[in-house]
This record gives sequence, structure tokens and C-alpha cells, in this order.
Amino acid sequence: MNPNADMLSKIIIYIAVMLLLFISFLLALILNQRKKIQHQRDIEKLREAQQNQLIEAAVRSEETERHRIAETLHDEVGAILSSSKLHFLGIKTETMDTKDKNLHEKGNELLDEAIKKVRGISHNLHSSILKEFGLNEAISHFMNSITKSTLLKSTITLDENYTTQNTENDISIYRMIQELVNNIMKHAKATEISITSKYLNNELDFSIDHDGSGLSQSQFEEMRFKKEGLGLKNIQNRIILLRGGILFTKDSEGNSIKIKVPVNYPA
Repeated sequence: MNPNADMLSKIIIYIAVMLLLFISFLLALILNQRKKIQHQRDIEKLREAQQNQLIEAAVRSEETERHRIAETLHDEVGAILSSSKLHFLGIKTETMDTKDKNLHEKGNELLDEAIKKVRGISHNLHSSILKEFGLNEAISHFMNSITKSTLLKSTITLDENYTTQNTENDISIYRMIQELVNNIMKHAKATEISITSKYLNNELDFSIDHDGSGLSQSQFEEMRFKKEGLGLKNIQNRIILLRGGILFTKDSEGNSIKIKVPVNYPA
């Protein structure tokens, strides 16, 4: 047998074995890396699921507390005010002088205003109007009630093709709009505000535009982590829960807040 040929065969076999071992090692390394990546993804999904559960629990707890306060205002405080009104009406004013009559009339007016305010706050806190008449009607009622007798001019154009598919989701959308509009009225010093919605391809898009002092997206991202930005943090939590998106823009022509929500996503 040719010694050179035998040596060449051994070298070829050695190289083949080493190559096979290298390939096996490489495959094992790739497989291990894939397992690590998959494990990390599983952990991230678990963390996201846990985060969503915490957010959902916080949102549900907030809604429950709103209902409790609304019912307390309506059933207890409202009842006390109504009873006070009856006692007030029972006072005979015929024997009063002009000063006392004026005081009585002013007190009666203030009591009427207090009853009206408590009723309005109770309705805003409670989501019964939304459950009975839908999201569009709830938003319209809210805007009409808070802008009435104010210098703020509001325009509401909501897509009539949208009907409630998930009540809990609609409540979250309604609360976000409430919070955003309240912030605009409190901080932006706006004189005009417009709310429009568009329902297309199982997505509900809202646009809130106003002529006041607005926020940019970077300012929103920064402020929602601050103590005074609790309302913005609640808005972000609801956006996460709904798998939606929110975008703040501001320029010389005005300010806009865009909200996008996939309405077919379960609560």
C-alpha cells in the first residue's frame, strides 16, 4: 500500500471529523442562542402580560371608585341638598325686610347651583350615559355640559358609523378624552376646541384640536413621569391597555392630539 496515499486518507478523515465537530459545535451554539432569545422573548411577554394586568387592575379600580363617588354624590349629597332646598322653600318671606329677602334669594340661587353642580359631577363620574347611549353621545353630552356658559367654543364631529363593540374599551376612550379636555381647559387657555372621530378598518381615530398652549410629544413623554403629570400617566396606561397610540403635536397654527385605537381588541 502506498504510504503517501494512506497518510492522505488519514488527513482527509481527520479534516472531515474536525469539520463535522466544528459544524456540530456551531449548530449547538446557534440552537442554544435561539433558545436564549426565545427565553428572553418569553420573559418579555410575561413581563408585558403582568404589566398589562397591573394597568388593567388600576384602570378598573379607578372606574369602580368613580362610580362609588358618583353614587355617593347622587344618593347622599344630592339628597341632603334637595332636602335643604325643601326647607329653604318652607321659609316664609312675607315678614322679611328687603335685605333678608335678598339674602334668602341669593342663598336659594346658590343652593340651586350646588344641586346642579353635584348632579353634573355625578353624571361625569358615572359611565351610565355611555352604556345606555354609546360613546358618541357620552362625548357630546360631556362637551356640552362643560363648555356651556363659558367662553370656550367647541365643535364636535363624530363618526356616526361607529357603534360600541366593547363597553369597557369605550369607557377608557371616554375617560382619556375627559382628561385631555379638562387639561386643555385648565392649562391651555384655549378659546376654541374641536373633537372629530373617524371609524375605518376596525380602527377608531380621534383628533382633539385647540388654539391654546399645547404639548409636543416629547413634552408629553417627559411630563407623564412627573408627579403633576398623573393624569397624563393615566392616559398612557389606558393607551397601553387598548393597544392604541397617542400623538401630541403643536405648531404656530394650533395644537393637535391624535388617538388611535383598534376597537376590536378585547379589554
